[in-house]
This record gives sequence, structure tokens and C-alpha cells, in this order.
Amino acid sequence: MLPSSEASAADDQGVASSRMSYSRFLEYLDLGRVRKVDLYENGTIAIVEAISPELGNRVQRVRVQLPGTSSDLLSKFREKNVDFAAHTNAEDGSAVFLNLLGNLAFPLLLVGGLFLLTRRNQSNGGGMPGGMGGPGGNNPMAFGKSKAKFQMEPNTGVTFDDVAGVDEAKNDFMEVVEFLKRPERFTSVGAKIPKGVLLVGPPGTGKTLLAKAIAGEAGVPFFSISGSEFVEMFVGVGASRVRDLFKKAKENAPCIIFVDEIDAVGRSRGTGIGGGNDEREQTLNQLLTEMDGFEGNTGVIVVAATNRADILDPALLRPGRFDRQVTVDVPDVKGRIEILKVHAKNKRLTDDVDIETIAKRTPGFSGADLSNLLNEAAILTGRRGKDAITLVEIDDSVDRIVAGMEGTRMTDGKAKSLVAYHEVGHAICGTLTPGHDPVQKVTLVPRGQAKGLTWFIPGEDPSLISKQQIFARVVGALGGRAAEEVIFGHAEVTTGASGDLQQVANMAKQMVTTFGMSDVGPWALNDPSSQGGDMIMRMMARNAMSEKLANDIDVATKRIADEAYVVALRQIKDNREAIDVIVEELLEVETMTGERFREILSQYASIPEENVPKEIAMV
Repeated sequence: MLPSSEASAADDQGVASSRMSYSRFLEYLDLGRVRKVDLYENGTIAIVEAISPELGNRVQRVRVQLPGTSSDLLSKFREKNVDFAAHTNAEDGSAVFLNLLGNLAFPLLLVGGLFLLTRRNQSNGGGMPGGMGGPGGNNPMAFGKSKAKFQMEPNTGVTFDDVAGVDEAKNDFMEVVEFLKRPERFTSVGAKIPKGVLLVGPPGTGKTLLAKAIAGEAGVPFFSISGSEFVEMFVGVGASRVRDLFKKAKENAPCIIFVDEIDAVGRSRGTGIGGGNDEREQTLNQLLTEMDGFEGNTGVIVVAATNRADILDPALLRPGRFDRQVTVDVPDVKGRIEILKVHAKNKRLTDDVDIETIAKRTPGFSGADLSNLLNEAAILTGRRGKDAITLVEIDDSVDRIVAGMEGTRMTDGKAKSLVAYHEVGHAICGTLTPGHDPVQKVTLVPRGQAKGLTWFIPGEDPSLISKQQIFARVVGALGGRAAEEVIFGHAEVTTGASGDLQQVANMAKQMVTTFGMSDVGPWALNDPSSQGGDMIMRMMARNAMSEKLANDIDVATKRIADEAYVVALRQIKDNREAIDVIVEELLEVETMTGERFREILSQYASIPEENVPKEIAMV
């Protein structure tokens, strides 16, 4: 095929371009009509300039397919004085170039991508004070760099004045802050700064808030990181990040490192299935070494937080690593008052709203729960078009947090009547059984999955409960089913007691297997460390129990439930007249206060003194 460059040249010169057979070419060559021959593609193609008699002896430019350039053919070119030349095909060079470019394309793209990534990290990564770049700031392959957030002069906006309800924990941290500010006060008597402080407590009690307060008060460099940020899918990355974190911390000592949710990396070693030489354990080993290894970590205080201290590795909890374990528990009534005062500063409350009354109404609430309570009350106030939060909004917010959102009210008379008798059954059995918590209110307003609710005022310390109190709660939980059976008959009992029966089973089982409150014996049959822990440990504890012991547990658990149900049935039958009066009024008002309930019940039965609250509960 005629090369495109040659065809263009022929067109520019105004000569015709056509093909000629090889035999005709030899004939023209013998007759001396060939003037010039250009050979291409190793002599197999010839572009010939020849005099054509058919065109009036004009020069014709034609293409000839040659079998090859033999020495005889070249000799004949010389003999006839033909101007000939051999040319390299331009397309061959292009093909070689494109092939070379294709082979280099991927390496060039890879190098260019890494270059662009480096430039982006340099422009966006920023730099840390003291010459420390951000994680991977100048190295796109720096997976092992620490991801901790660093503040040379922390400004969290939180001080110890903003932390309320956890005075004991706050005092421990105030000592650490004092040590950082005036160390000579302690070193003069031989004291050493604690290397680590572990915050332990349920979720929402203020562990992270305390860490923010420490950062705001201490005035020293502060690193903050989550335990999950150490562990990656790449082998060795977690340990490398731990080394990098402590290296930067030592360069800025004295400083504080805060590790939130340390249980993500500090879980006990060797508890996994199939051994324990995994990436998380290597990260933990490096953390143990950095906190208190051969070199130590002078001037670096590690503050960690977790709500699962029972699963942490013992080597992590020993003195020298975490010298102090500070328990941040659910606040008592005094602590709740202080917390509510902090969160009520920016809330508009009516004059009849008493912070102390709200605190007594919310035992067991954490700091986060109390903050959410006031926020929900403010949202309800705005939704209802009021100018200030009232007791009604507070009470509705408590119900919403504990039981869920309010549902559609019932209109079916039979279903509403059944729910009313069910809830009054709970209230009757709970009030007449010694040791039960007082009734706060009975309501037919659906919330969450419940069609009606009976609220009780819980005691202040839920960790110390007597056998009489637990048995009274079992009786109270069975009061709804007992009322359905007595009022409507055994065949008309409903599924509404399913949640109550689950509570009864759990409480009775704990009385037997955990608290030793049965004929089985005064000891705990379950290993507390296996509760909610590793599956293998729970299976081992279950398999270690004999068949006779398991049968005794089942018999004792059923006996407790049966005895409680007999008590509930008797109380419902003995107070049928009072139940009818209370249900009739409840169907009209839909929500009855505990005071009104006890007022009606006292006309028909004697209420145990311990089941009457000393102070009137909030409406």
C-alpha cells in the first residue's frame, strides 16, 4: 500500500498515481522508460516514475509489487541509469514507538499518581507544632503513622466546673492536673506522677467529658485517639502507630494521651479461637511496652476510658501502667441535681419546675440521659407552642426516654378495658406486696410496644436489693396476667404479658443462680466474668454443670414463679371491688397518679407502710 506521506507528495506534484504489474514494469525498464525507483518495505514495494506513451509521454507515478530486490534487478537499474533509492517505512517507526509507550504507560501512571498524592498531602495535611507533620503528611505510604489528634494548647471549651455529679472522679483528676502544673509540690516528698489513669463506668456517665476537662485545665500538649484507630488490616500497622504516637508524645513531654474505648485494642490476650498471635495482640504488646517497658515513658500520662473493664488484659491494668482506676458511675440524687443545674443553664423553666424533684424522679439516669431529658422537654415545649418548660413536658420526656414514643390511643372498648385491668393488676400486686417500689402512675397511653404502662418509683440504690424486694417485683410483674385470668377467665388471657413473663424468668433465675436466694444453695453458680464475655467461656461454664444441678435450678426457678403467681392471684381476688372502682375511673382519665390510686385502694385494703413514698411523687 502506498504510504500516506508519499501519496500526498504525489498529489501535491500534480501527477497521477496508479498501479503497474511487475511484468509491465520490467518491460518499461527494458525500453528505458523508467526514470526513478523508490524502494519501500525491504524492497517489496516500488514507487516508479515512468514515461507513459498512453498519456502522451507524460511522467506517470505508479506503484509496483516486487518479489524482492535481487542483484540482477539492481544491476539493470544501473545499466539503464535509473535513479533508485531504498527508504525505511515510516509506519514501522511509529509502531515501535507506540509499543514502547504502551509498555511504559502503567509505570508512568503509577509514578504520576504517587506524585499527585504526595503533593495533595503536603498542601492539605498541614503540620503539627514542633515540627511534627500530620499522619502521612509527606509520605503517602505512611500507614504506620499515628492518627492521634494533637493540640499543643488544648482548647476544648470544657473545664472541671462543667463536670458535675462525679466529684470523686473529678478530685482524682484534679490531682493529676495539679501534678502537671506544680510537680515540685509532690516530688519534694518523693511522689511520682501516675503513668496512667483508667476511667471505668457505664456509657453516658461522663468519661470522655472528664478527659476534655483535663485537656482544658492542664495546659499541656494533648493527644486524643480511639482504640479502634490502632488496628488495621495490614500486619504491623497497629504496633507502628503505637510507637509513632509515644515517640511524638515523648518529644512534647510532659503531655497527656487520651485513648477512648481502649477495650478495642486492650482485650485479654489468648481468648480468641485458634490462638492469639493476631494483629490486635501485637498492637497490645507494643502498647504495654511503651507504657512501662525497658525504657519507660517519662512525662507521658495515658488516660483511657472504657465501659468494659472486665475484658481488659491484666497486664494492662497493673500499677505502673494504669496506676489508678477511676470509677465513673451513675450519679446519685445529689449528683443528678448538680448535672441538671449544668444542663438547665440555657433552658427556660417555669417557676413550678423544681430541679430537685426532677432528680428524685430519675434514679438510674446517667449524665447523658439527663441532658437528653431536658433537651427532649425543650423540644416538646417548642412543639406545643409554650414559652417555658413545665412539669408536664418533663414528665412526658421521662416516659418517652424510658418507654418510647407515644402511640395512637385505643378506641376499642373491650381492648381498652382489658389493658386497664392488666395495668391495675400490676399496681395492686405491687402496692400490696411488702418491699415493692411505690406506684407513681398508671396510664393507658401506649408507648413503644406497650399498650399501657404502670410506673413505679425505684429505690435510690439499685445495687443492694433484698430477697423480699426481688420477690415483690416478681409478684408485681405477674399481677397483670393474674388480673386477666381472674377477671376474664383462663381462656381469655392474652399475649400482653409476654414481656412481664420474661422479666419474671430473669429475676427468678438470678435469685437461684447468682444471688443464692433459693433451696439450691447460698452460692453463685455462674462465673461473673463469663457474663456477656467470651462465648467459649460461657459454653465451658454451662458444660461444667451437672444434670442434677441443672434440674435443681429449673425446679427452684419454677417454684419461685409459682409461689409469686399464687400470691398475685390471691391479691386480685381479695381486692376485686377496689379493682373495679379504679378501672372505671382509669378508663375515663386514662392516666391516674399514684396518690389517687393509693387513695382509692386505701378505702378497701391496708397498704404496707414501706410501699408508700415518703414524699409525694411528681405528677
